[in-house]
Amino acid sequence: MKTATSKAESGESRRFDAYQAVTDTILKKLEVGTVPWRCPWDKKVGRPCNFASNREYQGINVMLLGAKRFASPYWLTMRQANDLGGQVRKGEHGTLIVKYGRHERRTKGKEEETKAVYYLRGYTVFNALQIDGVEFPEAEEPQPAANELRIESAERIVAQMTNKPTIKEGKTVRACYRVSSDTIEMPARSRFVDAESYHLVLFHEIIHSTGHESRLNRKSLMGATGAVMTEYSKEELVAEMGSAFLGMEAGIVQDEHEQSAAYLQCWLDTLREPNHKRWIVEAASHAAKAAHHVLAIE
Repeated sequence: MKTATSKAESGESRRFDAYQAVTDTILKKLEVGTVPWRCPWDKKVGRPCNFASNREYQGINVMLLGAKRFASPYWLTMRQANDLGGQVRKGEHGTLIVKYGRHERRTKGKEEETKAVYYLRGYTVFNALQIDGVEFPEAEEPQPAANELRIESAERIVAQMTNKPTIKEGKTVRACYRVSSDTIEMPARSRFVDAESYHLVLFHEIIHSTGHESRLNRKSLMGATGAVMTEYSKEELVAEMGSAFLGMEAGIVQDEHEQSAAYLQCWLDTLREPNHKRWIVEAASHAAKAAHHVLAIE
């Protein structure tokens, strides 16, 4: 893990190793029949949070940390633990998290022109249960909401979305989002096994709709055509993750172990492609932005 982190922090070519390290982590979960984005964090523990900054982790880091299933949601870097008067317990292994972003770089020889450069930096963090000398609060186990409250929460998320697409129900047997008309078409609710399943599918289509040019203008949606299937696959990954983020906000969580072999194999084949190792990081970033857009979070 430390090797992957140090590579991520030095040199353009080595940054790709951090992408690969993240992708490999997700692939290992898929290979054992677990889909990490179905349940991004343990609902009994809560969302992973940096104890020093009191900020919740976002994007791919939610899955990287949540997948560890520690009984505490609090994390620190080694330096943060030392600054708080604590120390990482000897023999403990850290967990890789990443910072994904972009900056503008001036084009050489053309002072007035700039080029967007994307970067990925890796860091190692440790869970509260791996650290001595720091007094962490007892993690309060969230009380599961009653089914009616979860449905009310899901309906409220949809109702409060600003500039939302038109939602039509009952005229189709297959859910879809149509970019041309900015319309979501949903099967009748009676076709779903329960109300929670209905809302998770609706969340999936709502995440697609955030990519419309009137909202986030996401390339993986607006650039997805029959001739560009890679963008379509990337957009599906964004919708998968984004719907899970919205589901967790509403208290509706899919079982990360319950999915078909074909579903697992599809994503294993896709993410194993050498040119796709950036996807999982980029898709998680877009999914977090999409969920925040729906929830009106800056």
